[in-house]
Amino acid sequence: MSHDVLSLRDQSDLLDQRLNDRLSTIVPEIMERAGIDCWVLVAREYNEDPVLKTMLPATWLSARRRTILVFTSFGKERVAIARYGVGTAFPAAWSPDQEPDQWRRLADYLDEHNPARIAINQSATFAVADGMTTTEAASFFESLPDRLNERVVDGDALAVGWLEARTPDEAESYSDLCSRAHGLLRRALSPEVITPEVTTTDDVEWWLRQEVQDLGYGTWFHPSASVQRAADEGASPTAHGAPGIILPGDLVHIDFGIMYLGLHTDQQQHAYVLRHGETAAPEGLQRGLAAGNHLQNIVLGSFRTGATGNEILSRSRNEAHQAGLQATIYSHPIGMHGHGAGPTIGLWDQQDGVSGTGDYPLWPNTAYSIELSVLVDVHEWDDQKVRIMLEEDAYFDGESVRFLDGRQTELWLV
Repeated sequence: MSHDVLSLRDQSDLLDQRLNDRLSTIVPEIMERAGIDCWVLVAREYNEDPVLKTMLPATWLSARRRTILVFTSFGKERVAIARYGVGTAFPAAWSPDQEPDQWRRLADYLDEHNPARIAINQSATFAVADGMTTTEAASFFESLPDRLNERVVDGDALAVGWLEARTPDEAESYSDLCSRAHGLLRRALSPEVITPEVTTTDDVEWWLRQEVQDLGYGTWFHPSASVQRAADEGASPTAHGAPGIILPGDLVHIDFGIMYLGLHTDQQQHAYVLRHGETAAPEGLQRGLAAGNHLQNIVLGSFRTGATGNEILSRSRNEAHQAGLQATIYSHPIGMHGHGAGPTIGLWDQQDGVSGTGDYPLWPNTAYSIELSVLVDVHEWDDQKVRIMLEEDAYFDGESVRFLDGRQTELWLV
C-alpha cells in the first residue's frame, strides 16, 4: 500500500464507502448481540455526540441544527428525523410541513415501529457513550408516551461496539497507518533530527508536530520526548514536559501518534545516543528492551475473546511477576479515538483493575495499544534503575493478536 496521502476528495470518497459498509454490517451485528432493536442518536450542531459524529458523511463537518438518527429492526432500517437526509445512508423521515415539531415526529416514528428496547447514548461508564446531553434527553423523554419511556435503556454496548469494531478494509488500512507512524518515529530517533549536545527534547517534539502537519496527517496529542541518563553524568532524567539538551550516553524516549482516514496510532520507542568510541548501547539497556518485549508477549498471550480488561491485566501481571519482571501495564483500545472505546487493560496508577471500563469484555476485530513499562537495573550505570516504556498498536481477530506493523526489538542508535 502506497504511503502517499490521498487528496481530500479521495479521502472523502473512501471514508463514505467505509461508513456505508460499517452501517450495513457492524450496526446490525452489535444490535443483535445486545438484544436492542432500536437505537436513537441525537445531537445539535457543534455539540455532537461522539458516536453520531462518526456516522456523518465526510463532507459534513458537524451536525445540522438538531440531527436525529434512528436505527430500528435491529439496525436493518435507518433514517434521519431531519428536514433532509444525512448523506445517502440516512434518508429523511420528517417533513416540517406535515409535522412542525421534530420531537413529535420522532415519537410518532417510534410509535409506528413499536420497538421492545430503545437505546440512547447515556452512560456513567464510557465517556464516548454518554453523548446525549441533559437538555436533549429531557426533550426526548417528554416527547414519548409512557409505554415507550419504559423501554428506554442506556446504549453503552452499542456505542462502544460501533466505535471499537474494525472492518477487514480498516484493519488493512491500520497496518499501513502504523507503518507511516513508525517511519516518522524512526526518523525522529535518528541523526536526521537529533544532534547530540545541540538538539533539545522540545526540538524533537516540534519536529514531529511540524512533519505531521506538512505531510497532511493529523495528531491527537502533542508528542513527548524525554531522556534517562546515568546519574554520574550530573543530571537526573528529564521529566516529561521539561526540555533538555540530548547528550551522548542518553536513552531517548518518544511517545507519538497520528490520525489519518479516521483512525489513530499510539507508539513509544527508544534510541540510545552513542558516546565517543561506542558502537552499541550498554548491554543493560539492551536487556531492558528485551524485558519489555517479554512483557509485550505476556500481555498478548492473555488475550481471549470474552475476557475482560481486568482479567487480562490480572493474568498478565501474575505471569510477569513469576518471570521476575517489575512491570506496569496500562494498555487501551484504539481506533476512531486515540484512547478508544473498549476494555481498559490497566492504568498506570490502577494496577489492581479499573472499575467499569476494565469490566468490559474483549470482542473480535478490535485494535489495542499495547502500552506498558518495565523497571530494570542497568549494570553499566551502577545498577541505576531505568524504565523502558513501550507502546505498539495491535489487532485482535478473535483467535490471535498481532502487532499491526511489528515492534521495536533493538534500540535505535544515534
